[in-house]
Amino acid sequence: MDTQSLLDFFQHDEFARQNGIEIVEVCDGYARTQVSITPRHLNAAGVVQGGLLFTLADLAFAAATNSHGSLTVTTTANITFLHGASAGVITAEAHELLDHRRVPFCEVRITDADGRFLALFTASGYRTDNRL
Repeated sequence: MDTQSLLDFFQHDEFARQNGIEIVEVCDGYARTQVSITPRHLNAAGVVQGGLLFTLADLAFAAATNSHGSLTVTTTANITFLHGASAGVITAEAHELLDHRRVPFCEVRITDADGRFLALFTASGYRTDNRL
């Protein structure tokens, strides 16, 4: 699937868009998303809310697994938080480890601007017969 069509499809992800998350790179089985942290992204402890990191990673997963042109939805996802962050740009980099025709599997590494490893997200999906 061409990159622009995929980016156009994900413009309809209102939740990610309203939280400032954007897809900055995508190709077959790979995607990179990012968000610039603002005060609205912080929890009561002053660090980035875990749900934002999950959403950032889930969008990277979605872009990577949908890059083949078939609608793929998340079936399972797990995140392990390693470090907190409270400012700057956070990036999620997704690599599709298994490009199965029905059940792809992906690893997403979430890092801050200094390259510090903030979280690890893994997910599998279900690839439908529907074309994007």
